[in-house]
Amino acid sequence: MTPPPGLPPTPSQTLGPFFGHALPYEGGGDIAPAGHPEAITVHGHVRDGNGDPVPDALLEFWQPGTGFGRVATGPDGRWSLRTLPPAATRPYLSVCVLARGLTHHLFTRVYVGEAGDDALLSAVPRERRPTLLARPDGERAYRFDIHLQGEKETVFLDFDDAADAADAADADDIGDISGIGDSSG
Repeated sequence: MTPPPGLPPTPSQTLGPFFGHALPYEGGGDIAPAGHPEAITVHGHVRDGNGDPVPDALLEFWQPGTGFGRVATGPDGRWSLRTLPPAATRPYLSVCVLARGLTHHLFTRVYVGEAGDDALLSAVPRERRPTLLARPDGERAYRFDIHLQGEKETVFLDFDDAADAADAADADDIGDISGIGDSSG
């Protein structure tokens, strides 16, 4: 939203940590129907710039054609989601990260299985691509750790403005990407 002429924008405020009281919901990590034979588990940890666990992050997942999920991290920064494998045409889960200390939520993707010729992944420098790839971790399971800063920092996506992000959520897709950003600015 653009402020009226002559008025500065309202500054961002630091988020949380209030997620555990209102936003997570029972079954929030169960996008796939219980007992579905094709269900997979995607799990990992959220870590800060020092590699320490973030115990009160909140992750929101969107998956085209499948649904929406919301999971909180535990005391060890761990999270888990049960979903269906992404379609070959969109081989990823869209993710929004909310955590204390962030002035804005962060967007990223989790590529599960074969990424094919995905345009966004191809635009990411080769050495940074592994930060977007879930790796196999057992039968029908994948591990994806989110690093908010540091050497292993996950690639985060930069939108033109908040309206693009809202449009992306409504479209079950990550939306128009204006560039690849990082969490530091």
